[in-house]
This record gives sequence, C-alpha cells and structure tokens, in this order.
Amino acid sequence: MILITGGAGFIGSNLAAALCERGERVAVCDRLGQGNKWRNLAKLPLRELIAPEQLLEWLPRHAAAIDTLIHLGAITSTTEADADLIIDVNFRLSQALWRWCTQRGKRFLYASSAATYGGGEQGFEDDPAPQALAQLRPLNPYGWSKHLFDRWVAQELEEGAARPPQWVGLKFFNVYGPNEYHKGGMRSVVAQKYPLAANNTAVTLFRSHRAAVPDGGQQRDFIYVRDCVDVLTWLLEHGQVNGLFNLGTGQARRFEELARALWSALERPARIEYVDTPPDLRAQYQYFTQARMERLRQAGYNRPFTSLEDGVRDYVQRYLSQPDAYR
Repeated sequence: MILITGGAGFIGSNLAAALCERGERVAVCDRLGQGNKWRNLAKLPLRELIAPEQLLEWLPRHAAAIDTLIHLGAITSTTEADADLIIDVNFRLSQALWRWCTQRGKRFLYASSAATYGGGEQGFEDDPAPQALAQLRPLNPYGWSKHLFDRWVAQELEEGAARPPQWVGLKFFNVYGPNEYHKGGMRSVVAQKYPLAANNTAVTLFRSHRAAVPDGGQQRDFIYVRDCVDVLTWLLEHGQVNGLFNLGTGQARRFEELARALWSALERPARIEYVDTPPDLRAQYQYFTQARMERLRQAGYNRPFTSLEDGVRDYVQRYLSQPDAYR
C-alpha cells in the first residue's frame, strides 16, 4: 500500500488517481474541511482515509501493509504568518515521518518547494550539499520550513545516519492543473483567471515594479500537474534513485504568455490589463524562477515536459470548461 499525506490536495489527489488507475492500493491522510475538497477524491477507491491528527498513531498498526510513504501534506500558503504552526506541520512532522520510514524500512518521497530559493539570487541549482543549501534565503515562513527540512536531511546524510531505503525530495515549481480549486488565493493563475476569460472579461496581471522588467514580463517555471505525477510514478518504478531534485520544466515563461495561452485555449482574442502588485507582497515577490533540471535528467528521467500552451489548453478544455472539472 502507498500512503499519501496531503492526498486530498492538489498534487496528492492527482497522484492518488494515477496510482489507483494503475491498480495500486492507496491510502490518504488529509483534512477535507467544509468545502468541496472531498471532490478531489470522490472517484477513487481508497483503502484508508486518515485524519492527520491520527497519523502517528495509525502508522504502527498498519506498518506491514505500507511500502511507501509519499509526504505531500503541508501548510503551503506563502502568506501564512503563524510560523510556529508552519514549523510543527512542515518540519517536525516531516522529521517524524522520515524517522519512521527509516526504522521500518519504508520508502520516503517528500515535497520540498521552489520557495526555498527565495528571490533566486543564488540561482536555482538543486545542489543537495549542506554548504550549497546554506546559501539559500527563503522569503517567507513556508519556504523556510521546507528549506529547514531539506537542510536537516542533508545533515543526517552527511553524518552517516540511517535513512529510508529510498528517499527523494522534490522542489516543486509553479504547478497548475485540475483539483486545485480548493486552494483559494493560492490557486494557479490559470485557475484564478479562467472565469474572467470565460466571461470575455479582461484578464488582470500584476504590473511590474522593476524598470528592467515590462508589465507581464515576470517569469515563472510553470509545470502541468500531469508531469509532476509522471515524475513521481517514475520514481516509484526506480527505487534506486535517491536525492533532492527540482521539479519544473526547465523553461521560464512570462505571465503574459500564460494569459495568452489561456485566451488561445478558449479560441478568443487576448484581453489583458495590469494592476499594481499589493504593497505587502512586493518585498517577497519573485520576478524569475527557472528550474535546473540536469540532476533529474542525469538520474534517468528522460520524458519530455508538457509545453505551457499544451498544458493550459488541456486544463481548460478537459477540466475548467467542463461540468465536472475534477480529475
């Protein structure tokens, strides 16, 4: 059985769906809340659905059935201000699950984040060495909590401590795709702007506040969630692969290009307007991200990544525009 923490979330539910389609036995640990997050799992034949507060008690009783723990559960909001809560969920729980997998001989795959790179001044090289990680400066508590766990793992390995039989950390870049609807303001730009474009209303993007960057010229490495799932399932098939890896496409694209891809998917002329970036976001706003993907390629992953235009078209036409937008 494969246990996915955060399995009702965005990436987690897409992964759970893919694994169920392959005939895997899947258990999910997550909270569903009072909204429609439950719909992310509604089509899946899950073996277990565990409340997060019961996880550490549940694990010992089901250890024999579990082969792999994929730890995607986290507080992911980059604007969450309660740093103590973030550390409890994103760092201390991750430590506990790493130790449990180590003691029980279970494979452990976990979500890190491109937010660990901060403003990108040190580049986007997924060097796992403690000395390289020490140079990074995340811009918010979320990014720091992910970075803190990456550094803890690196120290454990450098000191020769025991580790899970397979361990992989993935620094997810800007993921978009179906089942992100519960994320509110943390949804991808595609999901947030689709209702505007569908109503033939101008799509709004943040104005640039740097002279060298034109409005709409801010860049991100946008990756379709289907590609993230492909990488995760490939890792499950290649248990000899260990390490900390970026997970993006390796190609930064402008927000203007993203908006134009959205309009193109709807087969309408593009209408784009620019608004000021809120002052409270400007200090931690990233103007450029682009994953270095050499390490994952060198590990053996050779599948192509979906282009921005193809990914947005698939998302809009197969999901966002349909009565049932869930995978």
